[in-house]
Amino acid sequence: MERILDNEVKFVAGVGEARAKLLERELGIRTVGDLLSHYPFRYIDRTKTYRIGKITEEVSLVQFRARVTGTAYAGAGRKRRFTVFVSDPTGSAELVWFQGIKWIEKRIETGREYLVFGRPSFFRGELSLVHPEVETMEQALSRKAESTMQGIYSTTEKLSGVLGTKGFHRIVCNAWELVRNRLGEPLPEALRHRYGLVTLHEALHNIHFPQSPEALRQAQYRLKFDELLGIQLNIQSRRSARMARNNGFLFPKVGGVFRTFYDEKLPFPLTEAQKRVIREIRRDTVTGYQMNRLLQGDVGSGKTLVALMSMLLAVDNGFQACMMAPTEILARQHYATVCRMLDGMEVRTAVLTGASNARERRAALEGIADGSIDLLIGTHALLEDRVRFANLGFVVIDEQHRFGVEQRARLWTKNEQPPHILVMTATPIPRTLAMTLYGDLDVSVIDELPPGR
Repeated sequence: MERILDNEVKFVAGVGEARAKLLERELGIRTVGDLLSHYPFRYIDRTKTYRIGKITEEVSLVQFRARVTGTAYAGAGRKRRFTVFVSDPTGSAELVWFQGIKWIEKRIETGREYLVFGRPSFFRGELSLVHPEVETMEQALSRKAESTMQGIYSTTEKLSGVLGTKGFHRIVCNAWELVRNRLGEPLPEALRHRYGLVTLHEALHNIHFPQSPEALRQAQYRLKFDELLGIQLNIQSRRSARMARNNGFLFPKVGGVFRTFYDEKLPFPLTEAQKRVIREIRRDTVTGYQMNRLLQGDVGSGKTLVALMSMLLAVDNGFQACMMAPTEILARQHYATVCRMLDGMEVRTAVLTGASNARERRAALEGIADGSIDLLIGTHALLEDRVRFANLGFVVIDEQHRFGVEQRARLWTKNEQPPHILVMTATPIPRTLAMTLYGDLDVSVIDELPPGR
């Protein structure tokens, strides 16, 4: 594809240096590509003209033909306004300008017919339009429209004073003229055929100048496909980069701690779904790559038990593990559950939250720093700089969506080498959305409840 889309927007006819700066400041539009990626948020039928007497407050934008019957000035200084009185056989209206008066008064001629476009308002039952767009009927009839449906673009107050609806539409038309014959197609034809996608050229043309409602629908479908494909490719590229690093901790053995728990402490037999997920986690931790896995399952499906057994795998291989929950209550519940399940075993566990007293805090911090504590359970307090692990190898995060991206990232910088990550959520998330929300994560699902639950 040619680099035409990377050209600065100031080179588009009707933009120039000053408007380009305004477009970048107000809407972040810097290039021709940015301008053509600023899609309309709705469309109006510019072939439809109203009679003044038929315009009501329910209509948000109107277009009508009317003849100028007179003009008037009022106020002074910044409060000065210019009013143009217009009428058609069904009624009359006032067009009002507070800015650009010198420019508009030169273009208004009493007795001449104009096409008026703008947002109607009513004051004491009288129709008025503030800063409407006007052109002579000769100009309107000589203009060849790209489409009968004109896009309405989101804008800002500052920008709309300089570029109205019609002005913005005009610079989009000019930008399209620049690129229409120089636009490449990034997707292979076989892929487009497989998913029923129109070309990028057709999509961009019909999103700005729809030739029909169906053409608009197909354009939207293609552009949404491109956007989601970009997100997926970004995720896959991050995943490839992670898999290329080969810097994950190895958990080669299933040792005594895991076996003792499995043989003697299991509160109920594992479901087939739980066994499958543990096998997936086990497979991840012997590859040499860092695990990033999302564990999804309903409340009561046994996610915490799977997480605990995974943490015991880390302990068997000489590593520490931690679990982070979003609230004090959840962290304390997890701690109580883990202590109950591990009762009588030589696995040292501690808890650390924002509400921990000095003694509990000191014991936890010292224990994880010198390696005497194997499992640490807590809240955001685990992210504090003074929390230093001797050898953190496995991290469980409960309900990840309640933590910010930067907070999560801080947790796996506790080591020079990134620990394995298991994220748990009870929220049912379709796979595509899971990949988008949670990024570079493999997905495991516990899709059956233990007997009796």
